[in-house]
Amino acid sequence: MKITVSGPPGSGKTTVSQILSKKLGYELITGGAIFRSYASERNISLSEMGQRAEKDPEFDKELDSYLLKILKEKDNIVVESRLSGWLCHINKIEAFKIFLTASESIRIGRIRSSINERREEQTGDISSLIREREESEWKRYHKYYNIDFKDTSIYDAVIDSSEKNPEEVVEVIISALDIWKRTQRKNY
Repeated sequence: MKITVSGPPGSGKTTVSQILSKKLGYELITGGAIFRSYASERNISLSEMGQRAEKDPEFDKELDSYLLKILKEKDNIVVESRLSGWLCHINKIEAFKIFLTASESIRIGRIRSSINERREEQTGDISSLIREREESEWKRYHKYYNIDFKDTSIYDAVIDSSEKNPEEVVEVIISALDIWKRTQRKNY
C-alpha cells in the first residue's frame, strides 16, 4: 500500500504524515527534507534553490526521479511531497492520494510557529517568501510536467486542515482510506 500526502507549505503535510506513518507502521519518505538537504549541500537557501531549479530542470528532475523510484519499488510507505500524488497519477502507480489544504493565514501561522526548524525561512517576510516559493514550484510543475498544482481532481481525499489538529486529520484520512480500500475491491 502506498499513500501520498501533498499540499502547499504549512498545510500540515509533514506532521500528518509522521503521525499517519507511525499509526500504520509504514515507512515515511519526505520530499521537503530531501529538497532542503539538496539546498543545504549546495549551501543555498530554498529560495535560491527554487530560482536555480527554474533555470535548470535537473534540480527537480533528480528529486522527482528519486521519489518515483521509491514509489515504484517500495510498499507500505507514506510519501510526503507536493508532487507525490501527481507522480503516481502520471505514472499510473496505484496509491491512495491525499491533498491537504488550509487557509493562507493558518499556513503562515504554522510556518511561523515552526520557524526554528525552517532556518532557510527565518529572514524576510514569511508571507512573501512562501508565495514566492509556491509560484516558483507551480511554474516548474507546469513547465516540466504540464501539471496544474491547483487541480485537486486526481486526489482520493482533499482535506482542509485549517480547523483540525493533526490527529483529527489522520482520523479523517484513515476513514477515507477504509472507504477507498472497500471500493477498490482488493485485499491490502
